[in-house]
Amino acid sequence: MALPMASALSAQTTRPVNDPVGKLNHELAAGEMELEGQGDWGYARSLMEHLDLYPDSQVLVLSKTSLQATLISPQKPRALYFNDDVMMGIVQDSGLLEFTSLDPTEGLLFYTLDQAAPVGDDDPAAGSPASVKDRGLVTEPRFVRRSDCGSCHGPVNQYAPGLIVATSFPAPTGTARHTADGIFQLTDHRTPFEERWGGFYVTGTHGEITHRGNAVAPDLEHPYVLDTADTGNITSLEDRFDVTKYLESTGDIVALMTLGHQTGMINLLNSVGAQFRASETFPLPEAELAAEVDRLVSYMLFVGEARLGSPIGGVSTFSETFPARGPFDSQGLSLRAFDLQTRLFQYPLSYMIYSARFDGLPQSARDQIYRRLYEVLTGSVTDGGYDGDDDELDAARRRDLLEILVDTKPGLPEYFTLAPQP
Repeated sequence: MALPMASALSAQTTRPVNDPVGKLNHELAAGEMELEGQGDWGYARSLMEHLDLYPDSQVLVLSKTSLQATLISPQKPRALYFNDDVMMGIVQDSGLLEFTSLDPTEGLLFYTLDQAAPVGDDDPAAGSPASVKDRGLVTEPRFVRRSDCGSCHGPVNQYAPGLIVATSFPAPTGTARHTADGIFQLTDHRTPFEERWGGFYVTGTHGEITHRGNAVAPDLEHPYVLDTADTGNITSLEDRFDVTKYLESTGDIVALMTLGHQTGMINLLNSVGAQFRASETFPLPEAELAAEVDRLVSYMLFVGEARLGSPIGGVSTFSETFPARGPFDSQGLSLRAFDLQTRLFQYPLSYMIYSARFDGLPQSARDQIYRRLYEVLTGSVTDGGYDGDDDELDAARRRDLLEILVDTKPGLPEYFTLAPQP
């Protein structure tokens, strides 16, 4: 029995939340902290500091796929910054900042913060987006929960709103053209490299393999044919738009690959969480819940990951700062360690297992996830893509993953111990 999306969104807006943006908003309202304004950037830099968002996580979207689509173009891409729990969007010529924030139990929440000072109702600019430069800064910044984001983010999941990293076919203006499957095609670490990132700027090196980034479809009669001349292995965007108006001059390829994996993981966590919570009131078939758990565990373990045909090289510091977040086991190993030679990570188990969202899943869901994960890592289960073909999950790799988890993940079940070496 599916939990209707409208019911899920409605329930979110009435239950208490404990997400990073919501907690920051409470601190602002209580006068427990203040944001620092910095010129045309407004409160953006201060917000990033308080929300632990790194500038080098910057991802640039050139297609008109946003709440503020009319302001986005290849000449003025939308900038996104992310960590495990929060994503922040900045659009040029607008003081309206966009946020998604993960609540441990409620899942994905949507917010905006209008930095620009208000104008009178009779002002011609009333009701239209304005930049901080136009209006100045609002003196008491507050986040506003948004329920209207579900029109785009709702269809991603059957049970809960989701995040979107997708490929589209943008016109020269940035308008995202429709395909037979919809306006965009969702992508993650399983998507063939050559089908990723239509509608994004991509900086970095990737050898002979190709992608759809840095390109538009200029021919109206062939709207799904991108002009890919000089769009690969780009390390600078200075000839595309004014990069001085952005925190970084890049849309780092490694950050994009990481975000693609992370959004898929968040969407599955939210879907599983919503289904198990719904089953507490309207019991779902055990087989259906077990299938969802297996789908999540399979994704966590990167089963079906599209292998890289060439090494990947980022151009920002993201490749260094992201792994440095740890945690690390007693041997110095971490699930955040990049590979970038043939795959995304050295140790293919999602770092999102450390997230508050994972720990906020219903206990019944976590029990099943841990049991299935332990069965795979100890070799009890080898079907369903867990057989170690092409060294995906061979015995040595499973052992490494188990050792990392036992050392670094609090709250593991008692049975979650290292199996004897064969």
